[in-house]
Amino acid sequence: MTLTQDEILRYSRHLIMPEVGVEGQEKLKAAKVLMIGTGGLGSPAALYLASAGVGTLGLVDFDVVDFSNLQRQIIHSNDSVGKPKVDSAKERLNGINPNVKIVTYNERLTKENALKILKDYDMVLDGTDNFQTRYLVNDACVFTGKPFVYGSIFRFDGQATVFYPGKGPCYRCLFAEPPPPGMIPSCSEGGVLGILPGVIGVIQATEVVKLIIGKGEPLIGRLMLYDALKMTFREVKFRKNPKCPVCGENPTIKELIDYDAFCGLTRGEEKKNGAAMSIPEITVKELKAKMDHKDKFVIVDVREPNEYQICKIPGSKLIPLGSLPERVSELDTADEIVVNCHFGGRSAKAVELLQKIGFKKVKNLVGGIDAWSQEIDPACPKY
Repeated sequence: MTLTQDEILRYSRHLIMPEVGVEGQEKLKAAKVLMIGTGGLGSPAALYLASAGVGTLGLVDFDVVDFSNLQRQIIHSNDSVGKPKVDSAKERLNGINPNVKIVTYNERLTKENALKILKDYDMVLDGTDNFQTRYLVNDACVFTGKPFVYGSIFRFDGQATVFYPGKGPCYRCLFAEPPPPGMIPSCSEGGVLGILPGVIGVIQATEVVKLIIGKGEPLIGRLMLYDALKMTFREVKFRKNPKCPVCGENPTIKELIDYDAFCGLTRGEEKKNGAAMSIPEITVKELKAKMDHKDKFVIVDVREPNEYQICKIPGSKLIPLGSLPERVSELDTADEIVVNCHFGGRSAKAVELLQKIGFKKVKNLVGGIDAWSQEIDPACPKY
């Protein structure tokens, strides 16, 4: 693809670099990159890839812009709140570089649509925050032979690498099994420094550009770890696993699978010794009714102290999830107990723990303090 006069001027700082030049810029113009997620990581990556002149950017996201996103998702603005993220991102990217073609997919990436969407692109940049999508992206990229530029963030820590089928290990070689559900909190539960995704997202974008122009040493087989508190970067090398079920010598996974099931995600139940163990639930409206009726019960909040300071359900007792095993003696098995957290994930884990100890009258608050704020007490700040 030849460059127009406008593009020659726009990308002039690239063109005078011998590593890029006209040939490299034409490669960028011809490239098609699929971005999974337009949130924390996808925001800076998309902004820089569009500015760099990547010809086609595909944006996959089924979410809408929330006010709490604006602390880190810099592609969106106050005016975007309530809009589909892909529409908000497209509008911003078109304003930055009208030469770039933006294709939007306002839907969740699933095993049913992943291969169909990926087929039109050269590589994938993943900016999601859940394990099931990462395994899905990895397997789809292995099956289609497309590079997978990976990034992950949490609190003050970030990591990035490149999984390139045929040239290095895949995501499953590095992370053979997903962690148990609830073991690793999401950014919405554990928090993230707003600047952190800017660092990791830009690194991902850099790797994409290097792959397109064929220069430098991609992060293939090298996991880059970033600690923002110490301001340090370090590298961990990892190798292809010959027994990998997807890219190994004798693969056992040859098609996309049920990734929710693979990651141990179920709705309303966990498995114990091969049998389903029910997680009893209560809604915020049912809880409010019990409070209004002055029923006798205990509300246990398993969030962290700093979260508890933001907002809390009246009368709740704070016992952070990590402290629950040693503080369980503060609770009485004879009491009816309602457990809450931010969204309901940590509290479900707490209910399971209490059930194993012998608590019979314990329930998980569906939706947590977030649902309480939305449905019962709007004065309770959302975060």
